[in-house]
Formats: sequence, C-alpha cells, structure tokens
Amino acid sequence: MHINNYCVIMAGGIGARFWPMSKTSRPKQFIDVLGTGKTLIQQTFDRFLTICPKENIYIVTNGIYKDIILDQLPGIKEDQILCEPMRRNTAPAIAYAAYKINDMNPDANLVVAPSDHIILKEGVFTDVILSALEAVSNNDWLLTLGITPSRPDTGYGYIQFCNDKPYSKDERLRKVKTFTEKPNLELAKTFLESGDFLWNSGIFIWSLKSILTAFDQHLDEVGNLFMEGAGKYGTDKEQEFINRTFSVCRNISIDYGVMEKADNVYVLASDFGWSDLGTWGSLFDIRQKDENNNAIVGKNVMAFNSKECIVNMPEDKLVVLQGLNDYIVVEDEGVLLICKKEDEQNIRDIVNAVKIEKGEKFV
Repeated sequence: MHINNYCVIMAGGIGARFWPMSKTSRPKQFIDVLGTGKTLIQQTFDRFLTICPKENIYIVTNGIYKDIILDQLPGIKEDQILCEPMRRNTAPAIAYAAYKINDMNPDANLVVAPSDHIILKEGVFTDVILSALEAVSNNDWLLTLGITPSRPDTGYGYIQFCNDKPYSKDERLRKVKTFTEKPNLELAKTFLESGDFLWNSGIFIWSLKSILTAFDQHLDEVGNLFMEGAGKYGTDKEQEFINRTFSVCRNISIDYGVMEKADNVYVLASDFGWSDLGTWGSLFDIRQKDENNNAIVGKNVMAFNSKECIVNMPEDKLVVLQGLNDYIVVEDEGVLLICKKEDEQNIRDIVNAVKIEKGEKFV
C-alpha cells in the first residue's frame, strides 16, 4: 500500500431517482440498499482500505451530511470530510479535494469514485485500481475506468476508445477517442456491436500533478479559485474560504469541464461486477428474484399474478399485489410510489412536482 495513494469519495448527491427510499435528509449512499448490514458509503470506504491508508481517504459531501458520515465511518477524522456549502457538480468538488491534498502531498496519485456504486468482484476491482495507479504515476494521463457493456443500455454514458497500440503493461488500457452522453436504444445497439465502446463508470484515476495541470489548461476559472486556498486548507480558515469560493464557483461536471477537452485521456476496460445503482431498475438487476422474477423486500408482501416487479416495503406492512407486471412499488416513511419500470427516468420530475405541490418534508 503506497503512501502516495489517495482516494476521494464523492458523497454529496441526493439520489432523487431512488425516491422515496432516498430522500434529501438521508440519500441512498447512507442506506443499506442491498441488505448486507453495510450502507453503500461504508462498502465504498472499506473497498479503498486495500488501496490506500485510511487517513488518505477523503469524503466530499454536502455539509448537512457530516454527522451521518462521522456516525457511519467510525475512526475517520473531521478533516477528512470536505463539506460543500452548496452543490456545484463534480468539477468544483474534485478541485477542492485536489488542492487540499496538494497542500499535504504534491506527489499524490488520486482515485475519485462515487459513494453509491456496487462492485461485486472486489478483488478484481482492487487489481484494476492498482494497475491504473501505476499507469498514472508514470504517465501524464487522465484515466477513467470503462465498463465492458453487457447490453445496449440507454441509462449510461459511453466512451469510445482508439484501436491503436495499447499500454504495454496492461492491454486493457487505451486512449480515449470520444465521450457520448446517454444514447437512444438504436445508437446504444450500434455502440455494442462496434466493440470499441465502454460504459462510463465515473471513476477517475490521475496523478495530482496531471489533474492540477488539466484544471489550469481547461478549467482555470474553477482551478484558480481553489488555488487561492493554499495555506488555508487544514486550518480553521478552510471552511470560511470554501463557503465563499463555492458561492461564486461555476456549476460544471469534470466530464464537460476537463475530460472531454483534454487530449491525454485514457480508459481502462474493466469488468468487476459494476453497477452505478442509479435507478430502481439497476437495483432490480442485482437483487434476488422469486419464481416470477419479482425482486421483493418486505416480509409481508403477497404477489398474485404479478411478475418482473421490484417491491420495497416496511416489514410490518401487509401488501397484496394483483396483476402487476414490470412495476416499481416502494414505500418509505409514509410515502408510497407506484410506477412503471419503463418510466423510472421520470421519477426525478415526480420528486420535483411533489416538492412544489406537497412541500419539502416528503422529499
């Protein structure tokens, strides 16, 4: 385990598409979604303990979740929780972490990962990350992990790689040709057939020097703001500086701001049982099913003539389903959602409507 390896876990999202189980007060990363006894952020934190020292793991989150993180990750220091005063997307969050770590160790190599992904093959994942860290420590590369696609999924972004000579130490590692946002079904089928497209995992690996140079070259309006914090990070002046900086910082993703502009971007093709767990449908894919292919959580759920449903109910609630096919049926804290699985991309809009019509307490 190398002392220059650092991990930045992104944990500020609210997981609106997992409503009503995921709410603003306790988003999905702080929930035991799979019933394993550990929340998603606990699983993510533990996963990176094999890659870097505990003290080198930093959590970027909204300030309202600081106490939840301290409770769920015993032993983590408050200074390892980077509190955003408001949501400004991934580029400012990553810049904050990068410039803070730069004050401590300019030779650091970083892994940036979401807090709410599912990794089924932990050992394979560790090997992939260590190979990626070795590659970026020896090359000025911005590296992302691409997932070998198993179906023409329209819910993921895609990465096309160049068919030139691979990196000599790992043939799975190629230069990136293009990034593509979530495609329609026909285009997704074309991507799958071509053989040179991967799902975009949203997991990044780079040396600190490379990402700071990339901010300077492609997104200096963000990078320069956080550069001004040198000497304040790790002191009692840090949070005041961050609050002021976020209030004037541009809202932009690292994909748009840096990755799609840079010419030193590489992708490592991977297959470690990954899911971004972005929707109820993605959870349905990995949950255990009954004889009618229903994924049911809840001891008192009775399903008749129903199939392909995902059901999540409190244990004390008796629920009887009759004649439902391909539905999401979820109740949490007095909120019930019944929605066709094919319409799950509309849940974010539903949440916004509920917020306007019924108030904050339900979202």
